[in-house]
Amino acid sequence: MTTEQPQWFTSSYSGSNGGDCVKVATNLAATRGVVPVGDTKRNEGPTLTIQAGAWSAFLEMAKRSQV
Repeated sequence: MTTEQPQWFTSSYSGSNGGDCVKVATNLAATRGVVPVGDTKRNEGPTLTIQAGAWSAFLEMAKRSQV
């Protein structure tokens, strides 16, 4: 069992005003096959754990929607 911890990332689009921001930890996708997602205002949790393939599909859909 690995003890690798999530390395949280917040998008630069989130701004610094403490608004509604989402954090993700993509560093676990290769080793565990999951991407944890959380709220930056609630660092203690809870988090949503998404399968890496589903996260990739979500990002592709979001990129196509930016037209």
